[in-house]
Amino acid sequence: MAERQEQAAPDALLTRIGQIVMLHHGGDREEARDRLLGLWAELGEDGDPLHRCTLAHYLADTQDDPTDELAWDLRALSAADELTDGRSTGGGGDPVGVEDVGQEGAIAIRAFYPSLHLNLAADYVKLDRPDAARTHLRRARDACTVLADDGYGNGVRAAIGRLELRLGDGGGGAGGSWGPPRQRP
Repeated sequence: MAERQEQAAPDALLTRIGQIVMLHHGGDREEARDRLLGLWAELGEDGDPLHRCTLAHYLADTQDDPTDELAWDLRALSAADELTDGRSTGGGGDPVGVEDVGQEGAIAIRAFYPSLHLNLAADYVKLDRPDAARTHLRRARDACTVLADDGYGNGVRAAIGRLELRLGDGGGGAGGSWGPPRQRP
């Protein structure tokens, strides 16, 4: 019974995040940001890395300042890295790694990387840092091998392609209003 409750708790937090994201998509960016920040405070810097990754990934979307958006996207990447390199502890002091989340979870975690790097590339474009943008764009493209040939995977690959074209034309700056859509696994 206790094991079943432990498994339900992470789903509850992801559900809460999803509900707040719907609020954001409905147009209430400030309220969504405030609620996501409340969840971040509740979760804490040492909370479950998958939850921190997801939460930071969405918090980045609610930022008005590109520097703040970059900071949240970097937090999301750092949390994802904890999941894949075994540096994290899952609250009980035991390391958490891909092997701890099972095959399906491992694929889901790896599926975050194309979007994480794409978002970082877009952040760097907004900050007029084309070299950093290109670095993360290459990482996004390299990470796409785990994406399925479905709407999500095709959307991420298309956004990468659009940003590659943007950076390839010598533009690379923050000018214009273009940006890739925020893609989520």
